[in-house]
Amino acid sequence: MARRRILTVLFLLLTAVAFAGFVALGVWQVKRLAWKEDLIARVEARVHAEPVAAPGRHDWPMVDEDSHEYRHVRLTGEYRTDAVSLVAAATEKGQGYWVMAPLQRGDGSWVYINQGFVPQAQREAAQAGDLTPEGPVTVTGLLRLSHPGGGVLRDNVPAENRWYSRDVQAMAARHELAPVAPYFVDAQAGAAELPVGGLTVIQFPNNHLVYALTWFALALGMPLAAWLVIRRPH
Repeated sequence: MARRRILTVLFLLLTAVAFAGFVALGVWQVKRLAWKEDLIARVEARVHAEPVAAPGRHDWPMVDEDSHEYRHVRLTGEYRTDAVSLVAAATEKGQGYWVMAPLQRGDGSWVYINQGFVPQAQREAAQAGDLTPEGPVTVTGLLRLSHPGGGVLRDNVPAENRWYSRDVQAMAARHELAPVAPYFVDAQAGAAELPVGGLTVIQFPNNHLVYALTWFALALGMPLAAWLVIRRPH
């Protein structure tokens, strides 16, 4: 009898701890839900706002995901057509490449522009810079932060100019370009048939409400389990 009472007390303590833990996790998911909804609203506002000047080199240290990602920006400069990098891409247009071309601004700094998508058949033309305009240009698009390292399954190979993520620092080092912005710009759709711009995918998974309800449901199960143990005849 004494052993059963000890086990019952231990079980009740465990259910109390689990109840508190599940409630804490549910509250955390509610907070995450509020954060995610605020993020989605802020990004939506940035995307549809009038374009502003892309951050200059003196502002680069302040560029971060929360305040700059997907901001609608505009910048002017000249492309270096012999330093184009192609990044493997899978889009609604099929398999191909993002055309990443470095644009030199008036102060000598470089900003990579994702001109858009080209199919595999246009690889050689894009790599040679044939699809990148010469002379002064003005580019409008969405600011994106650099994607270092590589893709999910493959690492970038800078020495061979093979890219699976848009790592602008590594691309700039490969072509000896400096200073380079810590971001790139996804160019909006233009008049040219290729590259195809304006394909930025803006999607934020938002399952926090489901997670919160799950944790709270588990928390409610703990008092029920405790009640069933208490009412069981000893």
